[in-house]
Amino acid sequence: MLRERINDPSLTPAERVAALQEYLQGSPAFPGFVTESNNHVHTIYSFSPYTPAMAALRAREAGLMVVGSVDHDSAAGAGEMAAAAAAVGLGSVTGFECRVYLYSADEVAEGRAPLHDRKLNNPDTAGIAYMTVQGIPASQRERVAEYLAPIRAARLARTARMVERANAILEGLGAPVLDFQRDVVDRSQYSNGGEVTERHLLAGIADKLIERYGRGRALVDGLGELGLELSEKVAAQLGDEANPYLEFDLLGVMKAGFLDQIYLVPDREECPTMAEVAAFATSVGAIPAYAYLGDVTASPTGDKKAEKFEDDFLDELVAELRRLGMPAITYMPPRNTAEQMARLASLAADNGLLEVSGVDINTPRQQFNCPELQRQELAHLNDATWAMVAHERLAEADLGLGLFAEAGPLASLPLSERVRRYSAVGRSLVAGTSTVGEAADALRKEAA
Repeated sequence: MLRERINDPSLTPAERVAALQEYLQGSPAFPGFVTESNNHVHTIYSFSPYTPAMAALRAREAGLMVVGSVDHDSAAGAGEMAAAAAAVGLGSVTGFECRVYLYSADEVAEGRAPLHDRKLNNPDTAGIAYMTVQGIPASQRERVAEYLAPIRAARLARTARMVERANAILEGLGAPVLDFQRDVVDRSQYSNGGEVTERHLLAGIADKLIERYGRGRALVDGLGELGLELSEKVAAQLGDEANPYLEFDLLGVMKAGFLDQIYLVPDREECPTMAEVAAFATSVGAIPAYAYLGDVTASPTGDKKAEKFEDDFLDELVAELRRLGMPAITYMPPRNTAEQMARLASLAADNGLLEVSGVDINTPRQQFNCPELQRQELAHLNDATWAMVAHERLAEADLGLGLFAEAGPLASLPLSERVRRYSAVGRSLVAGTSTVGEAADALRKEAA
């Protein structure tokens, strides 16, 4: 019962955190900590089976030491995530993920946009990229919400237009059509500051297809009418009448193979430029990061086709990211090869970029663990995560104490040394061996 309350989207964040605290009073058995973290968990504030409180609990049950949330166009779950992580003894890093144009329209028109026509990390549109803003100080959450409000409204309007396209296809299949408010918006947390994403739309479509064809083999056969080609594994999952994750499995397949039939390209009201978002992130003491995808051979979540992305021009891209004001690059070790990560690490070092890790969690089949982080060659990713934990806490006390603050006490040190020292602070704060005030004083004394 308490676990249900912890993961109940209809409750308030305070009620869910209270349910978590009551659950912990029963002294549940948790595994020992492992040297792993996950900075890229999605929650109900974008699209996920997990509330922030449940995501924190699942992270602790996986043995993680740090958990971080990055909802699409929303940091509405940040407070709940931070409180829940603290309750279960984890560090936390909170932020949001968004899509941006790499360049302004003027830069493109004037020929100052060398990569504007390249497919970056976004399968849907060339020139548009995913990026994250992480380590948001708690005092800046309202400013973040205000900044994201027009972006959320623009995305909502575009999604409504995509519903019209989807309904034309559903009608042709003899399936029930979508009611935008009931079938899409109401399954989201939009009214509570969350976002309506393509996944909400695809989940609504999935429901209508299940209603039209039923479950089991009839559904698999019906998907052929949409032109979807299924692997044996996916066909078996979708053909299983008892599949408890059917909606998630189906929308993952549709994202990879159907979304392009209804997709509309976001405009610049919904997608600012990377430089604009990076500047805003810096102004609130947060850390903006480009989300490296890399060429995909097989998608762990089944929502991406095998495609080429940034690898053919990665050197040029990383240099361009630095020019555009990006201090960090984030990536997902389970998705990338050892060769891709080694190359990225070298480029990040050459360009002074912080490496951030995380695993994109938005379906119930996914594991919170990232065992790759136990490999010695990736130890620096754990240090970076702990440094971000310290950054978020210290910047809450004083924006000038942020990891990338221009006048910060350690600003003159190389990034690797700053990360090492902030990492130690992050660990001590979560362990309770120092307070934010003590850590801040220690950093200032070092600079004196």
